[in-house]
Amino acid sequence: MSDKSAINSAVIQSAITTWDGPLGLPRFEAIKDEDFAPAFEAAMEAHDAEIAAIAGDNGPSNFDSVITRLELAGKALSRVGALFWNRAGAHTNKTIQTLEREIAPKLSRHYSKIAQNRALFARIDTVWQGRKKAGLTTEQYRVLERHWKGFVRSGAKLGEAEQKELAGINERLALLGAEFGQNILADEAEWSLHLKDEADLAGLPDFLVEAMAQAAREHGHENGHAVTLSRSIIEPFLTFSECRDLRETAFKAWVARGEGVQDAAHDNRPLIKEMLELRGRKAGMLGYENYAAYKLDDTMAKTAEAVNGLLEPVWEKALDRAHEEAQALEELIAKAGLNHPLEAWDWRFYAEKLRQQRFNLSESELKPYLQLDRIIEAAFDVAGRLFGVSFKRREDIATYHPDVRVFEVLDASGKTAGVFMGDYFARPSKRSGAWMSSFQSEHHLEGGQLPFIYNVMNFAKAAQGQPVLLSLDDAHTLFHEFGHALHGLLSQANYPSVAGTSVSRDFVELPSQLYEHWLTVPEVLRKYAVHSKTGEPIPPELIERVEAARNFNAGFRTVEYTACAMVDLAFHTAGEVKDPMAFEAEKLGELDMPKAIVMRHRAPHFAHVFAGDGYSAGYYSYMWSEVLDADAFSVFEEKGDVFDAGTAEKLRANIYASGGSVDPEDAYKGFRGKLPSPEAMMEKRGLV
Repeated sequence: MSDKSAINSAVIQSAITTWDGPLGLPRFEAIKDEDFAPAFEAAMEAHDAEIAAIAGDNGPSNFDSVITRLELAGKALSRVGALFWNRAGAHTNKTIQTLEREIAPKLSRHYSKIAQNRALFARIDTVWQGRKKAGLTTEQYRVLERHWKGFVRSGAKLGEAEQKELAGINERLALLGAEFGQNILADEAEWSLHLKDEADLAGLPDFLVEAMAQAAREHGHENGHAVTLSRSIIEPFLTFSECRDLRETAFKAWVARGEGVQDAAHDNRPLIKEMLELRGRKAGMLGYENYAAYKLDDTMAKTAEAVNGLLEPVWEKALDRAHEEAQALEELIAKAGLNHPLEAWDWRFYAEKLRQQRFNLSESELKPYLQLDRIIEAAFDVAGRLFGVSFKRREDIATYHPDVRVFEVLDASGKTAGVFMGDYFARPSKRSGAWMSSFQSEHHLEGGQLPFIYNVMNFAKAAQGQPVLLSLDDAHTLFHEFGHALHGLLSQANYPSVAGTSVSRDFVELPSQLYEHWLTVPEVLRKYAVHSKTGEPIPPELIERVEAARNFNAGFRTVEYTACAMVDLAFHTAGEVKDPMAFEAEKLGELDMPKAIVMRHRAPHFAHVFAGDGYSAGYYSYMWSEVLDADAFSVFEEKGDVFDAGTAEKLRANIYASGGSVDPEDAYKGFRGKLPSPEAMMEKRGLV
């Protein structure tokens, strides 16, 4: 054995890839930042050897000799990557960020080499050509199709020179995506508005004042309060602050993330231009008209025309509603004896006042009933009632950060069915937003493995000894991400590539958005929405007011989201985009975007689309899935019992457990019996 091989063998057996902690988890406490670089190198070398063995096998090319082996290959690399990308997103530092910029193009190069391995593709193609006579199960066919199409879409049929060019494009895109995300994180971590005077806190409820005091300490201030760009602080500040000048300052910093305003080194605009150009070239090389056509080819929607067919009528209705809402807010401003126009930093503030007037409902009245710990319990309880699973806290298991909570997941018989981790609090080392991911997914090959799933959120931490209070939007976010987690935890796929959330992009949001419905079920609220000081359950009349106000401000919410989806699609169907910001402004002008509403994610901080490739030409997916989820919940309502056991079992089997083992349309029909129309979604949003 060579010295290098001996070193790599030792690395492969390290804590990063040998998971021998409780329940089969990695021993997080034994993993150091400097371990990742050698672990990646060793794992890629091991993966190369596995691929060479499959490609060079002179035996018959059949499903088991090619596809099953591919499904199992690269386990060490999957483990290194799972741990590293978790750390890069949820608890990063300079060492991790430096390696991220180095490893992203290396990994792209590694996977490009595999995708363009002609001998390997020849064996996959042989299996594909013989698929009709192979006696494959539906799941095996889906797995084979995923591999074959994945190779073709990665350039397996291109000439050698074109393959080399495509690999270079992918490598560059990987680096640009890493830089884009890091620039946003830097802007969010470095900016804060330090408030020293009590007058600056005018209008702010106690829960926000306490969170801002904690934020000030975290940003190095011994006294005072801090507005940060964490959504759990900036949004309530914009909602309640009586200081219009401070709202304007905070809002402009929030929407300027990634524009190089704070630091020219964090400017994402040139990165966007280059990414769009490279994506267009890639699509053209692979035979697609544009990048949207390339990305949508493997989705339920299939085409940009189908996506626009959903978005455009929703946009028209949302725009009409938003204009009505703006007029009502302008009347409030006039009645207050003020003569300033309605600006984007005013909308949330006056909308909250209008909500109080119309529904006698204030976020500050509702928030004491939404304690983080109780909402987590509610999410767990709903999962138990629907799917028979339970969650056992494991405080004896170390994680990647002290704030992370670990739960052993038990099935209805009490058997361990997986692990769930919840990472709920904002910190400077964590990127913004909320997401679900996994350290490993479930499958049944070679003895199988349990799913290790985690949720990451960015709620503001409360002062020591105080309960963490959530807004209703925060609580919805928690249920949403836990719906994703259940999609991973309840998976019953045989093969890794179709397990859990490995489904088409515009289907993946169905389990998460559907799960949100149970948050506001009255019996759930009565049990878990208890006052943080008195312990009293939420009054029935307050639940009624929450329900009555459910679609308040629907125009605003729909416009700020749909604008993002339409701009995303326009970016990826337009051909050359010389100036992304001018293009964004031009598209919004064509849409008649209201002056006082800003895209939920402007291009320089549109991480869904540019910090990697996940939702590029696919941000519409949330609304596509919302069409499904509005229809799906109505099945329970038609039964007269939102916990109906028979309906819940069909939901588990067809949606949460099946993963990508069946076509998404067939999965939905298996649950509902038919595909839905958009009307239920628009009714749910209050647009009809």
